Amino acid sequence: MTRPTPTASGEELQFRVKDCALAALATGERAQNLKELRDKLTTVDPASIYYHFWGTLLRPVFDDPRYNNDFAIWVFDALHDQPLAERLGVLDPVDFYDMEELRRELLDIIDEELDLVEVLPWTPRESQFHFMRSQIVVFDSQLTVIDPAGLAGAVSAMSVGSVFYHFVDARRRTPDGIDDFRTWLQGLPGDYSAACDRLAQVDPFFRSLVEIREELFEALLETLTG
Repeated sequence: MTRPTPTASGEELQFRVKDCALAALATGERAQNLKELRDKLTTVDPASIYYHFWGTLLRPVFDDPRYNNDFAIWVFDALHDQPLAERLGVLDPVDFYDMEELRRELLDIIDEELDLVEVLPWTPRESQFHFMRSQIVVFDSQLTVIDPAGLAGAVSAMSVGSVFYHFVDARRRTPDGIDDFRTWLQGLPGDYSAACDRLAQVDPFFRSLVEIREELFEALLETLTG
């Protein structure tokens, strides 16, 4: 977790910018119909649910997917169930305390659908849902922010991996479940509540990391540089 640490002068606190990549690891679990997907979801590692929601932000995307998580995409593309895909597609992981709470919501939605269907559609083997899990690889970007006034400029220069690490992944690492930027600002002397309030309004899920970076830059520019 990124924490503020003293600079060499001991008079200020610095924000050390990290970068990351999200490695995809196979779990060996697969599903060819909705019932199998539901059964696997009950026991799959929470890191798999994390990957299939948040991993879409970091993975290269060569088209414009209709939905923002892999479950909704598969239900639409492989099972051709648009109503269910839309119910799954509007799920925002930010609204849930952790992956277990999100898992329960996924199961509830799928259970409701299974109660309605009489014949389960099956996908060909080549269209099975493959459960993957995520492992984050973190490295130092060599970028350090020593003053809040420089945070906006630093954000504008960040890679999408840094944006993901500090604004998305931080939510499962920080005690308060918030991004690293707010954690840092709240630990500094002075009042940065305006900046923190603006950052809290930025939804990290239903947009690209490039769009998130731009919105973060604008919010910090307005609230920290006067």
